[in-house]
Amino acid sequence: MAALDELPTASRETQHQPPTRASPSRDAMDWDGVRVFLAIAREGSMRAAGRALGLSQPTIARRLTAFEAGFGAQPLFDRLPEGVRLNTAGEQLLAAAEDAENAMLALERRRAAASPVLRGTVRVSAGECAAGFLARCLSGGTTAPLPSGITLELLQPLPPADLTRREADLALRHRPPDSGDYYVAKLGTFAVAAYRRRGNDTDAWVAYTEEQSQGQSHEQARWVQRQVDETGMPVALRASSMLMHVEAIRGGTGRGVLPCYIGDGQPLLERLTPPIPELAATYWMIVHRDLRRAPCVRAVIDWMKVLFAQQRDAIAGIV
Repeated sequence: MAALDELPTASRETQHQPPTRASPSRDAMDWDGVRVFLAIAREGSMRAAGRALGLSQPTIARRLTAFEAGFGAQPLFDRLPEGVRLNTAGEQLLAAAEDAENAMLALERRRAAASPVLRGTVRVSAGECAAGFLARCLSGGTTAPLPSGITLELLQPLPPADLTRREADLALRHRPPDSGDYYVAKLGTFAVAAYRRRGNDTDAWVAYTEEQSQGQSHEQARWVQRQVDETGMPVALRASSMLMHVEAIRGGTGRGVLPCYIGDGQPLLERLTPPIPELAATYWMIVHRDLRRAPCVRAVIDWMKVLFAQQRDAIAGIV
């Protein structure tokens, strides 16, 4: 009888049990493996891929092995003395991996934009002139300062930061992009003039490096080199960065060109020329549209617009 009494109870329990949910597949894709695969393909070595992703070389190698295991354990790269190279199997995965990456990056941008929190770090990619201007004006540069919860991080990456990949949240560049899903706004134009230490009558120049002076992407360096070539004046110093030029000119090493917002703000310096038209540097603000509405990014966009508007005379060299 006891056995008969227990039977209906067990049957009822079976009938009322909630359906069991299917557990995630053990073979589910590890999306970090996609990032590692693409980084190795782009960088050409595990060490370089590790630097790009901020991971150690053993971690990169381990994740690549796990990623390859998901594709029948067949190698996706040829191991060469100078690094690694995609083989046929890897090349067949490349386009799909890039599509997956683009989808993940889009989700990342939209997740960041969905946060209502007005606190965090906003990374801005900019050249030396614009980055220095932002740094100088961060405190007290406008009547509408940044909210206190926002930290500005200024970057000068080479090559320029890829906004689609969120290597930066915003970029300040000399020209708008030719294509892409971006919000773009013209901010202003920095005037540039020649300066020397006040009362210093040296004819020597503070110039940029020979490589910069002969290249095609640095108009200020080429302009100074033309003055040297045409006048025969000596070069007292060649230096690659604007900060080095400021210190050398302030110290009386020689004359050189500087953005007017810097030169005019130095009591020790005097301007030798009016603003030089061909050296004027126009800046455009660029942000991916997915991030434009993020509260922190929106606050930085608004702050930059006010800053450039209120400092218009200073950056234009109007004294």
